[in-house]
Amino acid sequence: MDSDEFRQRAKQIVDYVAGYHDTIRQRRPVPDVTLGYLKPLVPAAAPEDPDKWNDIFEDIERVIMPGLTHWQSPYFHGYYPVGQSFAETCGDLLCNGLGSFGFSWITCPAATELEIVVMDWLAKMLTLPSEFLSGGKGGGILQSTASESTLVTMLTARNVMLTRMSATHGPVGRDVKEGIDGDVFSRLVAYSSDQAHLSMQRACMFSAIRLHAVESDDKERMTGPALAKAIAIDVEKGLIPFYCMATLGTTASCAFDDLKEIGPVCKKAGIWLHIDAAYAGSSFICPEFRPLLDGVEVADSFNFNPHKWLLTSFDCSALWYRDSSKTIEAFSVKEVMFSYEHEDTTIDFSHREIPFGHRFRALKLWFVLRLYGVNGLQAYVRKHVYLAQEFEKLVAADDRFEVTHPVTHGLVCFRLRQCSNDLNALFLAKLTTDRRVYLTATTSKDVYFLRFVVCWRKTEKSDILYSWNVIREVATALLEDTKKQ
Repeated sequence: MDSDEFRQRAKQIVDYVAGYHDTIRQRRPVPDVTLGYLKPLVPAAAPEDPDKWNDIFEDIERVIMPGLTHWQSPYFHGYYPVGQSFAETCGDLLCNGLGSFGFSWITCPAATELEIVVMDWLAKMLTLPSEFLSGGKGGGILQSTASESTLVTMLTARNVMLTRMSATHGPVGRDVKEGIDGDVFSRLVAYSSDQAHLSMQRACMFSAIRLHAVESDDKERMTGPALAKAIAIDVEKGLIPFYCMATLGTTASCAFDDLKEIGPVCKKAGIWLHIDAAYAGSSFICPEFRPLLDGVEVADSFNFNPHKWLLTSFDCSALWYRDSSKTIEAFSVKEVMFSYEHEDTTIDFSHREIPFGHRFRALKLWFVLRLYGVNGLQAYVRKHVYLAQEFEKLVAADDRFEVTHPVTHGLVCFRLRQCSNDLNALFLAKLTTDRRVYLTATTSKDVYFLRFVVCWRKTEKSDILYSWNVIREVATALLEDTKKQ
């Protein structure tokens, strides 16, 4: 394909994507396909010779679109937003088109240096402590997901603890998997709320670490006293506390662990404190939400996902360290082929993450920050919060429903009032089958509830009213059928 043909094909794709967003309100968010729908639509094996471009392009609508769940639909209210904007799409297109592979400074100086700048910009927007900026021991890195950030910081904290113990009890660490009674790994224990994202469980599985899920209070928060009690119990058992993840904006209900209480407990116990604010962290760029991050001053690491609520597509997860040298010590490996002049005085992101390769994610975030500006991004977050509050009012005005949790951000948790968990689960199933709107649900404290999230960047109040009318319509039919039975 020569340059002229590439331009023509690329323009077709750009026009298609732009048209998709222009007409997305006409598409139902939930696809109407059955399991295995796609296989009969395509050949059983890859073509021996190249297919024609027009055939491939036509198959977007024939093969892909019928099975696409439209996360960018104004009627998609499940999970959390997956940020998307034309600004980041342009940046991502440039990233893919340039084909950079910036795992070290020398492999792409622009990729490394722009990421340093962008992470400092973000840190200042969040008013993170100066220790997290790149000028000292701190600094940030764009990971793929919050899940990866949790795993990386847990492995770092594990290495810190093993190094500390080696100094007192003899060798134990990456190279020596024995010592201190020969079972040190089996005695390490990490902490999080019982409301924390399941990625915490997976990080412990991958790290061969015990997880102590601390019981949350009636507001679904992990508190300092509850964490201190859990640590004391484990120390009495001969276990070794080394890591705690505090969640700011839980997956289920956007609850906030009591960071001001948790920080001093971790500091006293000498364990690593990581903050996961995957969704809610974007809101901290707004002064009215920034107090929710108070207590970050004693944290060792902090993470949030611009790809959730900051108009940047997946994957793009921002992670900062108070002292990045601890991660470099845990992850750094040397190979002659990758050596270059000044490598000991520059930043190589391959030493701060699990993959060796590193995408030029900073490009799309740079485009977003420049084309929206801080004020534009603040306005975007505030609009979502406003729309969620409008939906909350609609739910509260209908005595068949109840709002189950405080609405602080773009999430509203609700359920059918005085109805069983099973009936509420059936309600969600009916909504999903109807296909006009998409919601998710979860159970917390033995209560099943539905989750309504404002997701799309261009959602308007009229879209919220449309979704509410569908919800009421499906609820009315379900409750009438229930009475008849």
